Amino acid sequence: MADTNMQRRTLLQALAGAAMTSAGFGLGQSRAEGVPWSSGTEAPKLKAPTNACDCHMHIYDARFPVAPNATLKPADAKPDDYRLLQKRIGTTRNVVVTPSTYGTDNSCTLDGMAKLAPNVRGVAVVDTSVSDAELKRLHELGIRGIRFNLVQAGATTAEMLEPLSRRVNELGWHVQIHMLGDGIVKIEDTLQRLPSPIVFDHMGRIPKDVGVEHPAFTTIRRLIDKGRTWVKISGAYMDTKVGPPSYADSTRLAQAYVKAAPERMVWGSDWPHPTEKDKPDDAVLFDLLTAWAPEEAVRNRILVDNPATLYGFAKAT
Repeated sequence: MADTNMQRRTLLQALAGAAMTSAGFGLGQSRAEGVPWSSGTEAPKLKAPTNACDCHMHIYDARFPVAPNATLKPADAKPDDYRLLQKRIGTTRNVVVTPSTYGTDNSCTLDGMAKLAPNVRGVAVVDTSVSDAELKRLHELGIRGIRFNLVQAGATTAEMLEPLSRRVNELGWHVQIHMLGDGIVKIEDTLQRLPSPIVFDHMGRIPKDVGVEHPAFTTIRRLIDKGRTWVKISGAYMDTKVGPPSYADSTRLAQAYVKAAPERMVWGSDWPHPTEKDKPDDAVLFDLLTAWAPEEAVRNRILVDNPATLYGFAKAT
């Protein structure tokens, strides 16, 4: 009798498993798990190409001290959390950007990079007091640029752009600028003088309802035309008046950038979305690329080839 009952339970379990599979809950789906600091659990419809790179994300860890003047103080978002995002959207390379939370202390970023190695690069924050020896150390650890966050201001200023651009240009680095569109217009003369490449965060933080009519778009286009400026088509939720799932106003601006210079665009998730109280769905954000860059060859350039050039990843042979 015991053997008969065991056989019956085994049969019922097998039938239940088959029913779940036929209902669309296969093994992988039944184990679908959310990603910290991201809504939704579904995979994107867009299949990421081999070596696809997320060029803008952050690591937060309470083990590292917060800068005294920090305004953004998110909870922990660690490398293991981020690997869940990579698994969900299919990217395998990434660029860790030191957030304003840590000022000029890049320890959290470097720790995260070490744990996410080897397919990782970084963007640090420094000021004019940084030594040549420190810049060299950062380079050896995978840093390839320095960020000026002039929105959540604190560690750096626009006046530091020129002197630091000269120094990091010798290392082959770029300066990454997070600044509102109006501010970009005001410092165009300075930007035109910078010797190093420039990377603009989050589409230049142009108000999405104004889009290409905003003078910052013209400024950024002029800089792109010089051949040493890049734009991160990221942060669709920033400055939008439309919102998800279409982010239609952000889409129009991203499409204009891609049409103008696909060879100067890179994509970033901005995970863990530190500016957003209600976290976006990263699958939706990734799928926006099908509207921003409808041609597969152009998307592959944005996700693979351009990051390889900008950050020094190995190129496909």
